[in-house]
Amino acid sequence: MARMSASRSVRAAGYCAVVFVRGLTLVVLVPVLMYSAVLCLVGVGLLVLPLELRLLRRLADGERDRLGRWAGTSTAPAGPHARRRLMAVLSDPATGRDLRWAPVMMVAGSVLGLIGAALFLFPAAVLVLVGLWWLFPVDEPLRLMLNVPIDGWGSAVYAGVPQFVLSVLLALFGPPLVARLAASVSRWLLAPSAAAILAERVLTLDRTRTGVINAHGSELRRIERDLHDGTQARLVSLAMQLGLAERTLGSDPAAVGPLLARAREGAEEAMAELRDVLRSVYPPILADRGLAGAVSALVARCPIPATVQLGELGDVPAQVEVAVYFAITEALTNAAKHGQAASVSVSLARAGGTVRAEVTDDGRGGAVEGRGTGLRGMRQRVEAVDGALWVQSPLGGPTAITVECPCAS
Repeated sequence: MARMSASRSVRAAGYCAVVFVRGLTLVVLVPVLMYSAVLCLVGVGLLVLPLELRLLRRLADGERDRLGRWAGTSTAPAGPHARRRLMAVLSDPATGRDLRWAPVMMVAGSVLGLIGAALFLFPAAVLVLVGLWWLFPVDEPLRLMLNVPIDGWGSAVYAGVPQFVLSVLLALFGPPLVARLAASVSRWLLAPSAAAILAERVLTLDRTRTGVINAHGSELRRIERDLHDGTQARLVSLAMQLGLAERTLGSDPAAVGPLLARAREGAEEAMAELRDVLRSVYPPILADRGLAGAVSALVARCPIPATVQLGELGDVPAQVEVAVYFAITEALTNAAKHGQAASVSVSLARAGGTVRAEVTDDGRGGAVEGRGTGLRGMRQRVEAVDGALWVQSPLGGPTAITVECPCAS
């Protein structure tokens, strides 16, 4: 219990320190923003204000991300501003929340952050002051919280021990309370309203619906092309060979055997190609082994050294299994084919109602979604089941592709 309290106090003190630094930064940035707004009247502010608003967005998104990691809230980063004109930046709903957060946190962040960090450092300050009691004048001895004069080592121990214990209690329970208050203020100012969340949800659903329709159309065209170019051609050849065998049967029965053998081979090839097409729609291995077993088989067949870490998945809807399976398949293919990776690792686990998969390779990096159809197809499959995909692939590597899909019933 004490260890958990100490760990939480350390995390809370770290959050308070960040809030304090962010508040000091806003002490400079808020007056600059106001001055630039005035300069918009003469035109100069139109050039510099978008840059300053982008800086404010980075600070606000840093606070949003910190809230998500420390307080466990769902206030996700709003994302950076594009290089747009001032009116387009101001029309972003998140900009209004950033602007109302800045002046409040300029004051509240500086004060609350300083208090939280100071409470955490209070025990060390008490020890230092009690140990240096002899530096104080004799007529004005050191007095701490209990107002007991400390003028010797005896009184230092007598008065210092209870004061140190009190300071430790303040350090354990004070920073979390202050941090929670600061987080509540930021969450109240930065979190979008219910109407904004609903509007964003509608836009997301509209975008993903369009992606699903496009992906479905592309999938149908691919299946039609595979059937037309492969299976249909095999069946036409099979029909021709059977027809030739039928005509040859009366005149040269001995020649029918090789024709039927070629027809049998053509039928087997047509069935194999048809199985490949069906496997691309819903891999049978998912029905046989489940998602964990299918991913293990993928890793075992990977052409480069690969490792897998599997967690307990429970019951996963079929559509989520397919989306995650094909995303991992595409990520492994990209790592081996395009990333020039020497090794790759796959992790698959479930946290609550979300399945999370991550594929990390040590390749050259530089994967960009707009350059090909692979990453875009992965995103469309994942978003079709209301999931999300993140790609981190700096030049030089490593590349990390993360997929999260909801699977709660």
